[in-house]
Amino acid sequence: MSAYAALAEPHRRRILDLLRTGERPAGELVKHLDLSQPGVSKHLKVLREAGLVAVRTHGKQRVYSLRPEPLAEVAEWLEPYRMLWSQRLDALERHLEDNP
Repeated sequence: MSAYAALAEPHRRRILDLLRTGERPAGELVKHLDLSQPGVSKHLKVLREAGLVAVRTHGKQRVYSLRPEPLAEVAEWLEPYRMLWSQRLDALERHLEDNP
């Protein structure tokens, strides 16, 4: 699965947001999401397949961490759109300054 397809689902994006601050056990992710353990596991599997998360075993726990490398491709694709919005916001700012 591609990073784009994995990111299309809101719960998966929320999991990545939670992992942005550091690695977390699966059980902790379940506590933060309005999903069952099997539901979170399903999303974590998709994120692993897309290369967006890594997992390691710590005792009986599976601990997940963010792998940001696949997000670089997404960021690169978004860059022209970021520039487009920046240009439009600059034009709006100029219009508002010229027409108080």
